[in-house]
Amino acid sequence: MAKATKKQALGRGLSALLKDPENDIKTASDKNADKVVGNIVELDIDTIEVNPFQPRTNFNEDTLKELATSIRELGVIQPITVRKIGFNKYQLVSGERRFRASKLVGLSSVPAYIRIANDQESLEMALVENIQRQDLDPIEIALSYQRLIDEIQLTQEQLSDRVGKKRSTIANYLRLLKLDPIIQTGMRDGFVSMGHGRALINIEDKDVQLSIYEKVISNTLSVRETEKLVKEIQGKDSKSKTSSSTAKLPSYIDDKMDDLTEYLATKIDVKVAKNGKGKLIIPFHSKEDFIRLSKLLRS
Repeated sequence: MAKATKKQALGRGLSALLKDPENDIKTASDKNADKVVGNIVELDIDTIEVNPFQPRTNFNEDTLKELATSIRELGVIQPITVRKIGFNKYQLVSGERRFRASKLVGLSSVPAYIRIANDQESLEMALVENIQRQDLDPIEIALSYQRLIDEIQLTQEQLSDRVGKKRSTIANYLRLLKLDPIIQTGMRDGFVSMGHGRALINIEDKDVQLSIYEKVISNTLSVRETEKLVKEIQGKDSKSKTSSSTAKLPSYIDDKMDDLTEYLATKIDVKVAKNGKGKLIIPFHSKEDFIRLSKLLRS
């Protein structure tokens, strides 16, 4: 207990240091920066603003109230992380649920780790840390991956190294963003799973996607049942094509189609003539997508 009291007193002492205009720390090399950066500091809650880069947009009110009750009884056990943006001004990097719950309880201060980071570093820290969380829905994860690719200018391979996930896993999440927005909302609200989404993404026609989605919801279809329904519809579509379409794919090709699709993260088409010759068609949607595919094909 004595150690905890001493640590709290130290946090308050550092807080007083940060309120001194003569000790306005702006970089890691500034005087007294080593006493503050990376340490737990008790910060006034009204000096902290939420992070505009926060990938999470849904906060469950019930679980937030449960966390608030826990904080009222035990305090904030795990400090939040903030970055310094001005004199006695901070911005959340991670821990928004703890921050919101603390405000609900009416706390005047919260323990925080202080970082000095620019906007890009703050975005990356917030996104990478949130991706590691267990309670993000698949669309939130996909949007976080997309933001890292777009705003930090990372390739899927670099992103794979940064977040510790296989490139194929990242590609599967990103493909979910091609689903109709209504289906994406359904995934965010928990009506369907990522498995359902991965099955539905194989249907390019958005109207057909929505039609299957409605059947999945109304009949409470499992992922396997959804996959079967998708294949049936795809089968009907292929039969309706002209007689010039190619014959059924040989087993040595058919067995590898799923692996190829997952590896390339795009729907591919194979045409085989009766004499055994064929074509492998790999579509791309942009210059960046073409470069990505060319790198994969060379590896």
